[in-house]
Amino acid sequence: MSIKPTDKPINFIRHQINDDLDSGLHHSIQTRFPPEPNGYLHIGHAKSICLNFGLAQDYHGSCNLRFDDTNPAKEDVEFVESIKADVKWLGFEWQGEIQYSSNYFPKFYAYALELINKNLAYVCFLTAEQTREYRGTLKQAGKDSPYRDTSIEENLTLLTKMKAGKFSEGECVLRAKIDMSSNFMCMRDPTLYRIRFDKHHQTGNEWRIYPMYDFAHCISDAIENVTHSLCTLEFQNNRHLYDWILDHLEDFNRPNRPHQYEFSRLNLEYTVMSKRQLQQLVADNLVSGWDDPRMPTISGLRRRGYTAASIRDFSDRIGISKVDSMTDMQILEDALRDNLNTIAPRTMGVIDPIRVIIENYPENSIEILQAPAHPQNEAMGKRELFFSRELFIDRADFQEVAPNKKFKRLAINKEVRLRNAYVINATTFDTDFDGNITTVYATYDATTLGKNPADGRKIKGVIHFVEATKALKAEFRLYDRLFTLENPGKNDHFEQLINPDSLVVTYGVVEPDMINSEPEKAYQFEREGYFCRDNKDIDKLVFNKTVSLRDTWNN
Repeated sequence: MSIKPTDKPINFIRHQINDDLDSGLHHSIQTRFPPEPNGYLHIGHAKSICLNFGLAQDYHGSCNLRFDDTNPAKEDVEFVESIKADVKWLGFEWQGEIQYSSNYFPKFYAYALELINKNLAYVCFLTAEQTREYRGTLKQAGKDSPYRDTSIEENLTLLTKMKAGKFSEGECVLRAKIDMSSNFMCMRDPTLYRIRFDKHHQTGNEWRIYPMYDFAHCISDAIENVTHSLCTLEFQNNRHLYDWILDHLEDFNRPNRPHQYEFSRLNLEYTVMSKRQLQQLVADNLVSGWDDPRMPTISGLRRRGYTAASIRDFSDRIGISKVDSMTDMQILEDALRDNLNTIAPRTMGVIDPIRVIIENYPENSIEILQAPAHPQNEAMGKRELFFSRELFIDRADFQEVAPNKKFKRLAINKEVRLRNAYVINATTFDTDFDGNITTVYATYDATTLGKNPADGRKIKGVIHFVEATKALKAEFRLYDRLFTLENPGKNDHFEQLINPDSLVVTYGVVEPDMINSEPEKAYQFEREGYFCRDNKDIDKLVFNKTVSLRDTWNN
């Protein structure tokens, strides 16, 4: 028997589940995650995964993974495999074997025959354009198809011929006989089956007719004894068709059959969540692929350095409601920062390096220093730093003249502390032919390792560095919002709104122990942000910027 959790925030879905358990309608709950394998999952799907699998865990029920694979023209086994990997990466396990709607094709066909025999379905030969004309509008009722009164016997014969491939694609469809004057457009004799000659990734060329999503989805739920069928608000009106189909099939017309409940989909700022638009970005090479770290796909977020824990936390933070709204990107990034701050070891990387020569440091000498791997977690141990006469610092950390008293970086005759090392003072610098600074000359105070200057002078600035002789060259990919507008998906030419600075590539240096860095593992490059080593270009040191140390978008 399911156990009602007491430590979870109550939303309308949990209220419904509690009521159904209390009334005895259900003794345990069964949910499902039913993606269509026609693209990669995005963070909106992650919200649904966390909801369906999370409810099953909390109520000690079960959740299965089912591919609603009813459109072979758009589906591929590549998407099947990517979805399975995403669900597992998020930390969830499905109940039993993976299910496919295509497993039920014989049953769907039998239920279509049942509806015909009940005079509730008919084969229609109207063209797509004629069907739209006959359907009417929101203000005008539709009119009956001239094929609506075809006899039961003839409809049975016609469906058999459709199944045998005797008609061409688009020549006819099977429609439900419901109500052409219904206030719900989805109830105006919707299509149940259409003809497709594409090879299916699971059933090959066995079938020539394929059920529509609305017909297959509810029956699949019922076959699998799903208790609470959870979907997003755009399917709210389709619930009438969901119920109509199950009400008119003898196997499922029972009180404890599945019921559909709708919640608001995730709309995230500065990106698009439409699978069609995401497909366009990939097809038009506007991004490097489905796993481009700027994409809101789970694989893209993973490659960028997002963690499964942060995405689960984000799903908890935004909650479940029936109100469509735009979610602030900062909520997602805050969940990520909170997680990475606790797990990411510290290191130093210089993204735009210039050389520093410590003129009073001994030549050909390298000093080994100690620094914490994590300042708040001693259990993570220490890491070795190297210090010598030649170092790299970031170009942004030096100016010839400090612009104001608040400037806390290096300038001529202005001291700063090198992180976990000594205090240095800049004396002069070199430039190239274009006036760009190439080398800064400085001196160091040998008495300031791990302590303030003995004479009491105050050092206000701290900058990071990497020792030059052991530094490793690295590529840094600095990612930002993919689009310049908060809600680009509403624009007909959304692709023209791509942020030109959504990816900036620089070349710098990292500490030598980063040669052993692991792909996807989070590291905090001190003062720069959180990064992870890229999980595709693993033959070289490539680090993707996951998120800054603090929100800087509106600053």
